[in-house]
Amino acid sequence: MDILKRIAEHRAREENLMWRGTFAEYLELVRKNPQIAQTAHSRVYNMIKSAGVEENEDGTRSYQFFSREIFGLDRSIERLVEEYFHSAARRLDVRKRILLLMGPVSGGKSTIVTMLKRGLEEYSRTDEGAIYALEGCPMQEEPLHLIPHELRPEVEEELGVKIEGELTPYNRMRLETEFGGRIEDFPVCRILFSEANRVGIGTFSPSDPKSQDIADLTGSIDFSTITKYGSESDPRAYRFDGELNKANRGLMEFQEMLKCDEKFLWHLLSLTQEGNFKAGRFALISADELIVAHTNESEYKAFIANKKNEALQSRIIVMPIPYNLRVSDEEKIYAKLIKQSDLGHVHIAPHALRSAAIFSILTRLKESKKQGADLLKKMRLYDGESVEGFKGADLEELRNEHADEGMSGIDPRYVINRISSALIRRDTECINALDILRALKEGFDQHPSITKEQRERYMNFISSARKEYDELAKKEVQKAFVYSYEESAKTLMDNYLDNVEAFCNMNKIRDPVTGEEMDPDERLMRSIEEQIGISENAKRAFREEILIRISAYARKGKRFDYSTHDRLREAIEKKLFADLKDVVKITTSNKTPDEHQLKKINEVTKRLIEEHNYCPVCANELLRYVGSLLNR
Repeated sequence: MDILKRIAEHRAREENLMWRGTFAEYLELVRKNPQIAQTAHSRVYNMIKSAGVEENEDGTRSYQFFSREIFGLDRSIERLVEEYFHSAARRLDVRKRILLLMGPVSGGKSTIVTMLKRGLEEYSRTDEGAIYALEGCPMQEEPLHLIPHELRPEVEEELGVKIEGELTPYNRMRLETEFGGRIEDFPVCRILFSEANRVGIGTFSPSDPKSQDIADLTGSIDFSTITKYGSESDPRAYRFDGELNKANRGLMEFQEMLKCDEKFLWHLLSLTQEGNFKAGRFALISADELIVAHTNESEYKAFIANKKNEALQSRIIVMPIPYNLRVSDEEKIYAKLIKQSDLGHVHIAPHALRSAAIFSILTRLKESKKQGADLLKKMRLYDGESVEGFKGADLEELRNEHADEGMSGIDPRYVINRISSALIRRDTECINALDILRALKEGFDQHPSITKEQRERYMNFISSARKEYDELAKKEVQKAFVYSYEESAKTLMDNYLDNVEAFCNMNKIRDPVTGEEMDPDERLMRSIEEQIGISENAKRAFREEILIRISAYARKGKRFDYSTHDRLREAIEKKLFADLKDVVKITTSNKTPDEHQLKKINEVTKRLIEEHNYCPVCANELLRYVGSLLNR
């Protein structure tokens, strides 16, 4: 790649985005595309929507804007977009509220805000997200503010827009002194949002209340220019460089808002409700911006307990952002964090991150009062797995049982810290599930917020995660061994289907060797069905369901084969593996395998490496571990 050439191309693209004209020319742009004059909230909503929206089978929506960075928070994101951004984009009263993301540490609050900021920067560089401002304005003001109030109703009807806000003191003075009141000559330019350049995106972080100045929010007087302009109330002697000024037309992140001194929060009362704030010796200054803050649950509870905060509290929309409660999505979070680190080259064995995710999710779930719904079953249901005895309505009931579920438990940062510790301690380029679970357990003593009671509970969850991994490990080796006996698996399935068909149709089956007619082999069918927990009472329904599936495939001209029905395939594999268990046990645990055993081990190892993403190190470790499990 020619780096300098790419830099030059990027610079040229940025320059091509620039547009400069008069207010008269800007009016024509608005006439053609009224969306140019949209509000900050509408701009954020359209930005999110433009990335794509997926309708899920259960009627919920997934927003692709967040999908590359945020995992497992679909329900929270949907609520955030629909209840806040969509409503605010329609100019409902919600837009006059501060958006407060409230949740546990490392739950994704900061990531959501960062994505919104980065997204606005990119969106302002598209045709759909183009934004224009009065040239030379430190607050990148909306040009339509130049139109006098008496003319606004006619202009709004003509252009199909809504004009809100007053011209800032600085631009009011420029209009009179530089352009003699000729609004049509006022220069307008296209702007590009940039947090680094402080254009349309601001960030305010609290510090020592004794030293932090309110000017950080609203700007300050430039004392060096007072002698030149003669008065502190001259707009030219004021620096409109506070975060509220610079975030106009876009977004301001209020980090740890509830830790701020009260004087910094007072300015937000007028800004949220009336769309303006007080700065220096000027009239109220209009600002159109989305204010996003974030905090944790304990700080929020302390905030609402203080009666002095009632006015601000009524101007806040609280959006809970809990921890993810899906094992598969928790794996994605860990994979993302590891990829961002310098440990991306280290091979992590299959199911290692899943074992850590199982532990984490168990710490976040709350016990259910629903009969039979223990934490492991609840975890599987949340992860989209089918659990016998539970339906879709049960899942919704479990989700609604505890409003605060996911607001506590082990955070992803702790897990990543412990994985890092395990990687460094082992000094290896491969790490497996046992290494990670061991590291998680050892970290309890170093975690300052884990109580003795929690430690005991977490140790039980480590044991549960270990048992889950044991089953996954055995299943992985089982599949690798069964592959070598795939013909046997197909034969077993065909035999089972012949018997099922005869059973359901109340027919006999013919012995392929002797040719005599026999009753369906109930023992064979039950030995397979029991592998996946099909009870005696449920066997007929299961068998009939298999026949219906075969019939449906036949109508579509498809062939029902070994891999068509997931549960049946699992049952066949388990049955075959049970029959081969002694072979596997001998093959994996024999310290001096014979030629045949060695060949079988090599075949299994090769399959684990080529098709299941193992490396030679963790493949051999897996075989030894499963051998020890089978010998217990």
